Amino acid sequence: YDGHVIEETGLIKMDFLGLSTLSIMKETVENIRLTQGFTLDLDKIPIDDELTYKLYQEGRTIGTFQFESAGMQKYLRELRPTVFEDLIAMNALYRPGPMDYIPSFIARKNGKEEIKYDIPCMEKYLKDTYGITVYQEQVMLLSRQLANFTRGESDALRKAMGKKKKAIVDAMKPKFIEGGKKNGHDPKILEKIWADWEKFASYAFNKSHATCYSWVAYQTAYLKAHYPAEFMAGNMSRCISDITKITKLMSECQSMGIPCLGPDVNESQRKFSANKKGEVRFGLSAIKGMGDAAAVNIIAEREKNGPYKDIFDFVQRVNLSAVNRKAMESLALSGGFDSFGIRREQYFGLNAKGDTFVETLLRYGQVYQSEQSSMQNSLFGDMGGVEITTPPIPTVEPWSTMELLKKERELVGIYLSAHPLDDYAVVLNHMCNLKCTQIGREMDKKELSKFEELSFGGIVTSVSSRWTKTNKPFGIVTIEDFEGAGEIALFGEEWTKWQSMLQEEYPVYITAKCQQRFRNNPDAYDLVIKKIEFLSDVKDKSIDKFTIYIDSTLFADSCMTDLETMLRSNTGQVPLYFNIHDIEHNTNIEMFCRNVAVDVNKKLLTFLDEMDKQVGEHQSVRYAIN
Repeated sequence: YDGHVIEETGLIKMDFLGLSTLSIMKETVENIRLTQGFTLDLDKIPIDDELTYKLYQEGRTIGTFQFESAGMQKYLRELRPTVFEDLIAMNALYRPGPMDYIPSFIARKNGKEEIKYDIPCMEKYLKDTYGITVYQEQVMLLSRQLANFTRGESDALRKAMGKKKKAIVDAMKPKFIEGGKKNGHDPKILEKIWADWEKFASYAFNKSHATCYSWVAYQTAYLKAHYPAEFMAGNMSRCISDITKITKLMSECQSMGIPCLGPDVNESQRKFSANKKGEVRFGLSAIKGMGDAAAVNIIAEREKNGPYKDIFDFVQRVNLSAVNRKAMESLALSGGFDSFGIRREQYFGLNAKGDTFVETLLRYGQVYQSEQSSMQNSLFGDMGGVEITTPPIPTVEPWSTMELLKKERELVGIYLSAHPLDDYAVVLNHMCNLKCTQIGREMDKKELSKFEELSFGGIVTSVSSRWTKTNKPFGIVTIEDFEGAGEIALFGEEWTKWQSMLQEEYPVYITAKCQQRFRNNPDAYDLVIKKIEFLSDVKDKSIDKFTIYIDSTLFADSCMTDLETMLRSNTGQVPLYFNIHDIEHNTNIEMFCRNVAVDVNKKLLTFLDEMDKQVGEHQSVRYAIN
């Protein structure tokens, strides 16, 4: 029923809304209980927590409620909120209409714009919002203060303005002007106030709503600031089937310095969880082909009788009707058994009978459990344990990194243990002016046309070859880099020309141009490919030297031993140079390293970035790629 009809009959209409954020908070509190050993009461957290406001001031709000959009992050960094009232106001203002007031709100908050009140007594209700009318409640309170409106009349005014009922608003205006004049206020100022209200009140938000939303948002920000791993795991648990969201959250984990680990039968819970080291662990139920029953059984047995010692102990203990062959294969391929020290491909090695190691393990486990049961039921069941020879672990050729990661991605949806593009990070991060997420139907082609040349790269994850209605071939190609995927469409001769280079699992580097399609249509642009190369070729021919800039004072530091080990374990073809800064004499010396040439990959660059964070305040470790 329409709300107005219901109200006229004397009834109340209620809206009950579901909020997935509450489930995220519940998941996070449970993660905290598992890692920290106590149950956090979110209703009793301090509302003036310094760490939480620091998170807001830096705009690190991805994953939090209501405040995670890019635009909101920008405004938060400018506003630098210090009190809860700032959050309520931003929540109310960040919507079409009142958004125009945000710059003024920020300027007044930071003392760059004078805070004015049309009538001095209005400060009582507008002080918290720096003289700007933000909430419907402010309109109600000011109408009572300035013009002696009753509570009922002020509520009627709020509703009429909010619903844009001009006839009711116009009818109430004379009462407001007259009431204000009786209280000694200037009619011209009253007219201005009323005009401002008419303009703004239709957009004004209900403060009680904004407060409730902001409190939930503050709780999520508090969790992210104090229990980051537990909070990010809680977020991921609520979007297990949405790989795009998972990828975004994992990127946020990476920027926060939180490692995201693959599934493990000795540590994973059903969903994403955090461990005591502050790392996020993939959940068992999130593995394709596992089934919830298998995950529950594995966890229950582990919690009852302790961690699994090895793969043989695992099949001796779990319920093999729940943890069947499909579940075992999924666990092996996704890395769930990696902690047992057996390579993933070994589980699929064949014995003399042609059975895989997984099949052999299942038979061994079934025989063991059957014998165990028989011994317990026999008269002499307490005379000793079951002695059954464990099957040999097959020796097989190692899978390539690409093959291993492909199988992992098929089961968990994303690359976890590594990324097939790690070796080409230097090309993607330093030689591309476009990310894969920026290409596709939604890309701003007019903006990209300003670039003389576009360059992007990644791994081809899917290729679809089709035919147009006029029987001409075309292809849809998905390319993915570290930040996500994008789609390109190629038609006719262009598809025929580049098809051989755009095959699944090919790591490619694409040079393109965004050009106008028709002279008479300035808004139609095409992405035209000029060149496609393999990332390995681009890397080999484009990097002439790799220089590490380092302070001389660090040579006595233990971190130099770690650096030497890293460089010697990443040997390649790129000449290595050291540029040493002598702080005492303020001079630089560049030295060529004759004995070591390096492979400039993501592993090495990440190590140097981390090393720079760990050295002293007045020291630095930087690098340059030429």
